[in-house]
Amino acid sequence: MQSTVISSTASHRFPRLQMWHQILIAMVLGLAVGHFVGEPAKMLAPLGDIFMSLIRMCVIPVVFVSLVCGIASLSDMAAMRRIAWKSIAIYAVTMAIMAAVSMGVAMLFNIGAGFGLTVSGHAPAETPPSIKEALINAIPSNPFKAFAEGALLPTIVFAVFFALAINLAGEAATPVRNFFNSLSAVVFKLIHMVLKFAPIGVFGLMAFVTADHGFSVLGHLGSLVVVNYAVMLFFMIVVCGVLLMLWRINPLPFLRKMLSVQLFAYSSASSAATLPLNLENTQERLGVDPRVASFVLPLGSTVNMAGLACYLGTVTIFASNAYGIELSFGQLLTVMLTTTLASIGAAGIPGAALVVMGLVLSSVGLPLEVIAVIAAVDRLLDMCCTSANVTGDSVTAVVVAKSEGVLDLERYAQA
Repeated sequence: MQSTVISSTASHRFPRLQMWHQILIAMVLGLAVGHFVGEPAKMLAPLGDIFMSLIRMCVIPVVFVSLVCGIASLSDMAAMRRIAWKSIAIYAVTMAIMAAVSMGVAMLFNIGAGFGLTVSGHAPAETPPSIKEALINAIPSNPFKAFAEGALLPTIVFAVFFALAINLAGEAATPVRNFFNSLSAVVFKLIHMVLKFAPIGVFGLMAFVTADHGFSVLGHLGSLVVVNYAVMLFFMIVVCGVLLMLWRINPLPFLRKMLSVQLFAYSSASSAATLPLNLENTQERLGVDPRVASFVLPLGSTVNMAGLACYLGTVTIFASNAYGIELSFGQLLTVMLTTTLASIGAAGIPGAALVVMGLVLSSVGLPLEVIAVIAAVDRLLDMCCTSANVTGDSVTAVVVAKSEGVLDLERYAQA
């Protein structure tokens, strides 16, 4: 009895920290250790690597099982089509807006001007896949190979077809549907187990990044980093807030409850790795119906890259100013369109921006050597970019759920 009293008293004096508190403390400690300890802090990298491996272990099972359960529960095909089109429309519009806003702000502050880069010959640009090739690559000839390789888009396509087959099979597929519902509970319990290690993993990741790059990495590229961070914060707070208010939803609970997801996304720089945590947060804390969350969020982690659209937009203006090449209005429109399409096709993994950057720059004839310069601060930009991406995924899920009448407003408003 006495031990029970002592235990309850101790828990009252030292309340359990929420996940976002733990992650924030881990980030600050990681930054401090990386900065003050320096090179030896790189030995902490395995902590982050092990945690990221645990997260990646969950990604494909979460995507596949969540999509199958979500679509299989939508027996109304018209409702599924509505959810899909609403999600894609919001994703496309927000990406185009952020590409335009980022270019506008970059031109306003004239970032890159005076950098004095010179053209020494164009590096060969990657040839973008044709529509035919993109469609063929999206359809897995062997779904188990897609699972093994962690290919999200083929996994999503297979999950959609598999779930539709369950619906079309009717009553005969009830045991399969029940199996996946049970499997969903197991997978989310697995996520709970893995996320216990989040603060340790974040500490290791931040210590390594800070020790490897340091704060001096900004240098001449400081304006590019500052503009990107400012525009992405504008997106996460203002654009997402306005989007919620258009559907008569108070944005304050959303902004508060997204902190843990944003901090994890920032430290991991991977939309795909953040997906399990984002799914749990969106369903459990934001009150989005699992049928909507399990469809919209995996889709968003693949096609919604609002943060990346911002990143690519600012880099284009930075490059044009650094090389002293003036872009016409038509070229700016080309950049906005190419940025949006390139962002949709980018993988939700660290370094994805560098892969698609060449396509955007070459679309308006800008030299590709600037990519080597941008690479110095890519990790810093990618981290904030990922936070913006996952915020866009979640706000879309909330808005779509509200429009479908399946948002639990009471749970959404809870502290």
